[in-house]
Amino acid sequence: MTNTRQLPFDGRTALVTGSTSGIGAAIARLLAARGAHVIVSGRDAARGEQVVAGVRQAGGKADFVTADLAGDAEDVRRFAAQATATAGGRVDILVNNAGIYPATPTPDLPDHALDAMLAVNIRAPHVLVAELAPAMAVRGDGVIVTIGSWMAAVGSPFAALYTATKAADEQMTRTWAAEFGPRGVRVNAVAPGVTLTPGNEKDRPVIDRMTAGTPGRVPVTPEDIAYAVAFLASGEARMIHGTTLYVDGGITTTRFVS
Repeated sequence: MTNTRQLPFDGRTALVTGSTSGIGAAIARLLAARGAHVIVSGRDAARGEQVVAGVRQAGGKADFVTADLAGDAEDVRRFAAQATATAGGRVDILVNNAGIYPATPTPDLPDHALDAMLAVNIRAPHVLVAELAPAMAVRGDGVIVTIGSWMAAVGSPFAALYTATKAADEQMTRTWAAEFGPRGVRVNAVAPGVTLTPGNEKDRPVIDRMTAGTPGRVPVTPEDIAYAVAFLASGEARMIHGTTLYVDGGITTTRFVS
């Protein structure tokens, strides 16, 4: 008997920035597993093609488009056009996941790192939304999810610019929801807590100490974030607009007193 069960994102296309590893790769894999044609993107073509191969091996549909979001605005516009063409002429779901996060004290942040963070964490999502959201609005249907950070909600003695860029992402999310929501485009954000990824495994002892005193007790995983993104991109979240969903094990809102 043929299985005719429809997956949640059948017939939908999704562009996930920074999806060659970690959180972005987990998002790409889950959206593809639920039926979306996913455009994987990032600077490392070899890693991107590995993600694509894994998606295809699992029966999903994915393609890779190279992107260096630290380039100028025209570079980002060209990337948006190429991703749209690769997706078959339309992007239904945009996930602004790419981000860089040098966690240094303020006096130690080099100028080149400052410029790169502003470009990747703020300018690139803004340009991508400017390029892709109008077509979604014309169709009366689309979803944008931006990945923020729990650190945007608290003060810490380091990473001032990084946390400011994530706070800017949350504010752009609220504004975009007001701007595009009435025309059928839902815009939300997901703020991960302390997340263990292949890229920070070397810092596992620090990550374990940071999360031991939270209700969740353990670090967030990339899959935890992927599930939240998939929910916000689904029809089950049709009345959620302009919200930041904190998937952080409770680190932002709770404190244990011993």
